[in-house]
Amino acid sequence: MLHVSSPQEHLVAQLARIKDLSGLSLRALAARAGLSSSSLSRYMTGRLVPPWEAVVALCKVVGRDPRPLRAVWAEAAKAGAAPAPRRNDLPADLFDFTAREAESALVEQLLRTAGAVAVDGMGGVGKTSLAVHVAHRLAPAYPDGGLYLDLHGFTPGQEPLDPQAALGRLLGALDVTHPPAGAAERAALWRSELSRRRALVVLDNAVDAEQVRPLLPGAGRSAVLITSRHRLVSLDGVPPVSLEPLTDGDAARLFGRAAGLADTTEDAVGQVLRQCGGLPLALRMAGARLRHRPGWTVAVLAERLRDTAGRFDAVFGMSLHQLDAGQRRMFRLLGVLPGADFDAGVAGALADVPGDRLGAVLEELVDAHLLQELSPGRFRMHDLIRQYAADLAAEEEPQAGAALRRVLHHYLERAVAHDRTLPSPHRPRPAPGDPAQAMAWFDLEYVNLVACFDAAARLGVDEVVAELPQAMRVWFFRHRGTDDQIRMLEAAAAAAHRLGRARERAALLADLGFAHAAAGRLTEALTAYETAEGCDPDEDLAAGLALRIGLVRRDLGDLAAAQAQLRRAGDLFEKLGRPAGRSQALAFDGWVTLHLGRRAEAVELARASVALAGGTAGGPAQVTGLVTLGLALAPDDPAEALRTLHEALRLSQEHDLRHNQAWCHNALGTALRVTGSPEAALEHHRRALALLEPLAEVQLEIDCRHAYAETCRAAGRPVEAAAQLDRIVDLARRLGRPHDERLAREALAQLPPAP
Repeated sequence: MLHVSSPQEHLVAQLARIKDLSGLSLRALAARAGLSSSSLSRYMTGRLVPPWEAVVALCKVVGRDPRPLRAVWAEAAKAGAAPAPRRNDLPADLFDFTAREAESALVEQLLRTAGAVAVDGMGGVGKTSLAVHVAHRLAPAYPDGGLYLDLHGFTPGQEPLDPQAALGRLLGALDVTHPPAGAAERAALWRSELSRRRALVVLDNAVDAEQVRPLLPGAGRSAVLITSRHRLVSLDGVPPVSLEPLTDGDAARLFGRAAGLADTTEDAVGQVLRQCGGLPLALRMAGARLRHRPGWTVAVLAERLRDTAGRFDAVFGMSLHQLDAGQRRMFRLLGVLPGADFDAGVAGALADVPGDRLGAVLEELVDAHLLQELSPGRFRMHDLIRQYAADLAAEEEPQAGAALRRVLHHYLERAVAHDRTLPSPHRPRPAPGDPAQAMAWFDLEYVNLVACFDAAARLGVDEVVAELPQAMRVWFFRHRGTDDQIRMLEAAAAAAHRLGRARERAALLADLGFAHAAAGRLTEALTAYETAEGCDPDEDLAAGLALRIGLVRRDLGDLAAAQAQLRRAGDLFEKLGRPAGRSQALAFDGWVTLHLGRRAEAVELARASVALAGGTAGGPAQVTGLVTLGLALAPDDPAEALRTLHEALRLSQEHDLRHNQAWCHNALGTALRVTGSPEAALEHHRRALALLEPLAEVQLEIDCRHAYAETCRAAGRPVEAAAQLDRIVDLARRLGRPHDERLAREALAQLPPAP
C-alpha cells in the first residue's frame, strides 16, 4: 500500500478509496459528482486540496457519510499550499474611457444573466476597449480571474487562430500544459475546467462564429465576452450587442478629454468630429495630435484633416506628422513585425535604434495613440493602425525585409541565451542564470516565437528555421503535445538539410522522432530516428538514437531487435564515458530481458543500472533502473520490490516528474498484483491514469492501461478490464499500432463473459 506520511497524503488515500468503491473511471466519477475531471485528477494526485463541498459530493456518489473525513480534510487544507493568485490576463483599462454607458450596462447585464455576449461593430469603433473596460469593472464578480485571448480574426499578416490552437492557449492559461490532441477533446476539457471556476473570458477579434463556438464555456458560473467585426448571430445563447459610432455629444466628450480641451462647443470641433466619423480610435489620435501641438487651435487641426481624403489616412497621417523622421520610421517598420505584442528590445532590433533613444521613441508613439502599452515595457498595435503602418512600409521602406531579418535573429539570440540556462541531458553544465526566469520568458514569447519561425520559413531564412526549434528543445520537452512542435521540427530538419548541416539535421530528426513517439506514432518515430542515423550524427547522438530506436522496437513488440539496439546504445555510452546514458540503456535492457523471461538476468542488469546512476547523476537518473528492478524482484522478494518501487516514486515526486510518477504508480500496481494484492494494486493503476490525464503521453497511457486491465482481470472485475482494453484498441487503431491492438484483443478474448 502507499505509505501515508502527511495530512494531504492521508486525504488522497481516502479519495482513492472512494474512487475504488465507486468502480467508475475518473471521468465518470467526476461527472457523477459534478466535478471537473482535471480537478478530480489534481485532488487524486495530491496536487490540490479539494474544497469540502467536493469531498461531500464524492462521498454522496458511493453512499458514504462524509463526516468522518472532516478532520482529515481540515488537516490537509491547513497544511496545503496557499491558493494561487488570481489570474488576470486582461490588457490595461483605458484611463480616458468615455461614453458607452448604455452599451456597457447592457453588456454587464447580459453577462450576469446569459453568461455570454458578443460585441460587434466596424474597425476602430471601440469593441476591445468596451470589452476590457467591462471586464475590469466586473472583476470582483469573477474571483477566479480574467482570461484574454486575441483570436487575430482581422490582424494584418496573420491567419485567424484556429480553434484547436486557441483551446491549447486557453487551457495553458489554466495550467493545463499538455492538452489532448483533438479539438473536440480540448473543447470538452476546456468546458470541464471552467465548470468549477468563476472566470470571465474575453475572446477578442473573432473572425466568425465557427472560430468561437468550440471556445464557449458551456454550463457553469464562468462567462464569455466576444468581440468581432461581424455580427455572430448564429451563436446560440450568445446575445449580440452592436456598437455604432459615437454620437456627436459623446464624440465631443472623448475628443475633449484626449485633447485636454475644456470647451468643445466651437464649430471647428464639429468639423474634426465629422472627419473622425465618431470612431473612438480616430478621436483619441486626433486629440493626442492637438494636445502635442499647444500652438495649434482646433481650427488648424480641422484644416489639416481636411487636406487628406480618407478618414483613416487623415487621422493616422495627422498623428504621424507630429513625429520626427526616426519615430515615423519606427512606426512604419512595426507594421511588418510578426507576432502579437513586443518589448522594447524587439523594437530596437527592428529599427536598429540604440537603447538610449529607444524609450523616448516608443513613448512618443504611445502618446500619439499609435501604440498601446499593455503593461510596462510591453506594446501592441491596433489592427487598423498596424495595417496602415504595413501599407506605408510597403511603399516607403525598401529595407523592411532587412529589418524583419534583424528581428528574427534577435528572437533567435534571446531564445538561445535563455535555453542555455536550462538544465538538460544534452547540457551537463547550464550557463549561469535563472532557469525559472528563462522558462517564463519562453511562456511569454511562445506565440511570437512561432510567428517568427513562420516568417522565417516564408522568407527563406533557413538559419532561423533550423536553429529556433533547437533553442526551444527544453521548453518543448516540458510542454509535449503542443500544436506547433512537429511541423516546426519537420521544417527545421528540411532547412538544416538545405544548409548542408547534416549533424544538425540529425539532432532535429531525433527530436522529431521523440515527439512522434510520445504521441504514440511509433512508425513515424522510427522513420525519423532511422533517417537521423543516416545523417552523420555525432557519437553522443548516435548513442541516444540507438537507445530511442530500442524503445520504439520494444513498443512495437520486437523484443529481440529492441535488446540488440539497447545493448549497442550501452556500448556506445560506455565508450564515450557517459555513465548516465549507459545506466538508462542497462535499465531498459533489463526491462526487455524480464519480458523475454530471463528474470535473474534482468535483476542483475537493473542493479547495475541503479549503481551506475547512483554513482553519477543520482536522483531521477535512478528511476528507470529502480522500476525495472522492482518489477523483476516482485515474484521472489515482494518486500524488497515494493521498497524499491516506492523509492523510485519518491525520487519522481521530489523532482516533479509527472510522467515518471505515473510510471511508478503503474509499476507498483503490477508488483502488488504479482504479489497477490490486486485490490491494493488497483489504487495505483488509477493514480497512474489520473496523473497521465493532462499529459501528452499516449505511449505511457497504453502501457498503463494494459497493466490496469490485467489487474482488473485478476481482481475479478471483467467489465472494468474490458473498458481499459477497448480504449487500447481504439488508440491502437487510430495510431496504426497492430501489436497493441492484437494484445488487447487477445486479452479481451480471455475475459469471462459479463454477468
